[in-house]
Formats: sequence, structure tokens, C-alpha cells
Amino acid sequence: MLLGGAALAAGLIAKGSPGTATALLLVFGLLAGVNSPLLFPRSVGAEEARRRSATDGRPVVFWRPGCAYCLRLRIRLGRRARRLHWVDIRRDQEGAAAVRAANDGDETVPTVVVAGRAHTNPDPAWVRGQLSV
Repeated sequence: MLLGGAALAAGLIAKGSPGTATALLLVFGLLAGVNSPLLFPRSVGAEEARRRSATDGRPVVFWRPGCAYCLRLRIRLGRRARRLHWVDIRRDQEGAAAVRAANDGDETVPTVVVAGRAHTNPDPAWVRGQLSV
């Protein structure tokens, strides 16, 4: 995304619109950051996440890159986000199937599983509270 934005910005600069090019580059940079796996903790497969959750009792978060609600959850959790088990449903078909099963066939994310019970788009404060239990 960042390279695509840079190419478009270069074209706008060549046409004499450096201000628009800068704004476009910032937007593409933001989009690249939102979709970056660097912003989210490392994803694991659904099976691995369930196994880890059974061992340590921490919630499992099913998410998808580009999801504004997932980003909101991640940002509001801050450093605590690393304590959860994150499953990218675009990369893990078993995770996508689990989300569909929990949401009447829809791939609504974030879906947070706590003690085997799914919660669709829960309040970040509630999720933080689950970490201290």
C-alpha cells in the first residue's frame, strides 16, 4: 500500500500538486499501518490459540486486517493486547469458520472468546477486565 501511495504521490508531484501528493501519501501510510501485522500482536492459528487459552485462560481474539473495530480494540488495549491470543481470520480458515459459527454465518470481527464463549465486538474495557480475572 505504501508503495502504491508513493507511486501516486510521485505522479501528483510531477503534475505540480505537492500538497495533494503529501496528503495522499499520509493516507496511504495510515492505511498501510492499519493493515500491518506490526500493529497487532503476532497471529497464531485457531487451534493453537485455543490450546494456549485452555492452558493460560487468556481470551482469543479473532480479527481481520483493515477492520476498524479490531483496530479500536487493539489500540484501547494498549500493551495488554500482547496478553491475548490473536487469530487473523484471513490467514486461518479454521478461525474464519469459528467466527461464522459464533455469528450466525457472518464473519463479524472482532470476536473475542473467553472461557469458550464468544463475544462479538465487545467493549475494550470489558476485554481488559477479562485479563485481570
